[in-house]
Amino acid sequence: MIKVGDTLPDVRLFEFIDEATEGCAVGPNAFPARERCAGKRVVIFGLPGAFTPTCSARHVPGYVEAAAELSAAGIDEVWCVSVNDAFVMSAWGRDLQTAGKVKMIADGSARFTQALGLDQDLSERGMGIRSQRYAMVVDDGVVKTLKVEAPGKFEVSDARSILATLR
Repeated sequence: MIKVGDTLPDVRLFEFIDEATEGCAVGPNAFPARERCAGKRVVIFGLPGAFTPTCSARHVPGYVEAAAELSAAGIDEVWCVSVNDAFVMSAWGRDLQTAGKVKMIADGSARFTQALGLDQDLSERGMGIRSQRYAMVVDDGVVKTLKVEAPGKFEVSDARSILATLR
């Protein structure tokens, strides 16, 4: 499992882009995670799945509500990473009104999640390989804080807990 002091794995993730800009077409756009974090402080939080109860009711909304405070604490971007495709992550982001606050990042094949060592097998629950619930602060591609939840818990990876580590 990744730990504090480690560099993020150089794995591609995907973000759905709604408006074309220079270098980004409309639709799913791939980017290397480590490269995208270069020169930035990023909060990355992972969760089991889009539209799931705790993720939709508490985890993502907490980061949306805390976006301004995270920015004031020196965070450049906040990413929600889930083992879902970019189309699902985009729809979920629209549903939760994350625009401009939390980037909804797709790890559809679980490559990033597995490279972190934070995957879990939820096949018996019909979900396949998914992410554990976690949050990390990454500074210039290096993990500075890592909080991984115990199975079934939501106590250390929420926005308030991450804000407390930044103060």
